[in-house]
Amino acid sequence: MSQNTDGRYLLSFTTGGLLARESAILALLYVELRDWAQVRDTAVEENLLQTRTRSTGIRRVRETVNRLSVLSNHELKILADLTAAERGHVMWAAACRRFELIGEFAEEVLRERFLTLAGTVSYEDYDSFYRAKAMWHAELDDVTDLTYKKLRQVLFRMMAEAGLLNAQGVIEPALLSARVAECLTKSSPSDVRFFPMRTV
Repeated sequence: MSQNTDGRYLLSFTTGGLLARESAILALLYVELRDWAQVRDTAVEENLLQTRTRSTGIRRVRETVNRLSVLSNHELKILADLTAAERGHVMWAAACRRFELIGEFAEEVLRERFLTLAGTVSYEDYDSFYRAKAMWHAELDDVTDLTYKKLRQVLFRMMAEAGLLNAQGVIEPALLSARVAECLTKSSPSDVRFFPMRTV
């Protein structure tokens, strides 16, 4: 579910970046319990994500579960066994599925700039993209300046954590493993569209 039922963008991705480490822990628990409510309760009560405060734990568990819930059973099953790079790719795809704004940015800006050999992605590229989307989505105009900057910062942090962008803003081509590529191509259209790469 990438938008609210009224077509508005979901903008709750300011918690924690890509959440790859957290996802591995909670995915393992879900495979065991098969119940997201139980996963949430257990993770919070036992502080499985090792947060300093309970309120941070609740927020981080909730956001991690929200992203994991868009993955297939097979993806959830293999998540804990993936390498760090593979997990980063799967959780980037999860963020793109969960948040339409991120998915559109990945496809229309990140991948497009890679394919046209632009080589980099900058805050200015994000700002232009955001302004264009705001013409059709009034909720983007309602975002405070502070939240706007936080959304942008977290999105760029996610791309870096997924290995798609280096510290200088240079796009790193995604080298998907066979098992991750197999998962992503099961979606229609293929989730490979969220990555800076030419072919699977």
